[in-house]
Amino acid sequence: MANDRTKRISKDAINGIYVESDVRDAGFFMPSPHCHPYFELFYIENGACRFFIENNMYELKSGDFLFIPPQVFHYTRYLYGNCKKTSLFFRSGDVDGRVKELLPQGSGFFANVRVFETPETHIPQINDLILRMLNEEKIADAQTEVALHVLFQELFLLCLRECTFLELPTEIHTTDRQIVRAAQFISERYGERIATADVAAAVGYSPNYLTHKFKEAVGTGVHEYLAFIRLQKAARELVSTKDKITDIALRCGFSDSNYFKDAFKKKYGVTPREYRK
Repeated sequence: MANDRTKRISKDAINGIYVESDVRDAGFFMPSPHCHPYFELFYIENGACRFFIENNMYELKSGDFLFIPPQVFHYTRYLYGNCKKTSLFFRSGDVDGRVKELLPQGSGFFANVRVFETPETHIPQINDLILRMLNEEKIADAQTEVALHVLFQELFLLCLRECTFLELPTEIHTTDRQIVRAAQFISERYGERIATADVAAAVGYSPNYLTHKFKEAVGTGVHEYLAFIRLQKAARELVSTKDKITDIALRCGFSDSNYFKDAFKKKYGVTPREYRK
């Protein structure tokens, strides 16, 4: 009996492991940065790309994995010709308990962005395992869900055995240092009244030049990125504190609580009060 695999993933939720792969060329542009409420394991089979995530820029090449936790803002640029990439979307519960115990920091592994590199000699083995997962997506029968689950555990175990887990961000370098500094300035000062001119002054750019370069590298404007960071920080405070919603809004840089509520609902689909519950 066939399963309808198209219903496994939506904008807001997944109900299992989902795998997709495609090739991007140098002319491809993501329409905008995004985040999602589930985990993503991003893998480069062939080629290279540049990834903006968590206020840092990373260059990924063949054999590299990028682990992306839920609700983390990210944007990809394909600058170096054709790049074959695979995305594996999943929930924390899709990784077996015994596998979690073996991960660096155990269950704490899932809290942070991570990059791990596959040695060149083991890239074919990783590629073959991912191909088997993609084939299961095509088969889409009654056994597919279980087969994907088993193959997914095998993938994590193979990465644990053969890959090098990098310390972020110190081991990775980028040519977009001023943009990284701008993003970090926003992340550090989001609770204050800051304008594009303030960010530009902090990195030694003119406001117009920063606006152009930031949009090119991050996929969104300085003001939009500031709003995203403020909403992200507010969402974390809603579930980690018992402070009043108005106080959280003010602390996160929103001078108008009604505007905060509207912006929050537009991003998360629920009001701050509903999100906290």
